Amino acid sequence: MNDTKTRPELPDRLSGNSRSPHHVAEIFEHEIGIIFNGKERFDVEEYCISEGWIMVPAGKALDRRGQPLLMKRKGTVEAFYR
Repeated sequence: MNDTKTRPELPDRLSGNSRSPHHVAEIFEHEIGIIFNGKERFDVEEYCISEGWIMVPAGKALDRRGQPLLMKRKGTVEAFYR
């Protein structure tokens, strides 16, 4: 399959929440993968490669605005296009 559109470079920090200043809509037009400590994660809401952390939902808990509560996990982070 040939992709005629060039993919934008993945930033150091990216958020899946559209209200965040670290959200880049053009990147989410493509499928992204995150490898955290050697294992691929599918539940990452936000990541920072240089600081070495990801934010993942804390179970089924929600805040008062209906957004999932997030936990920060530290380790090695790699982002890639699938």
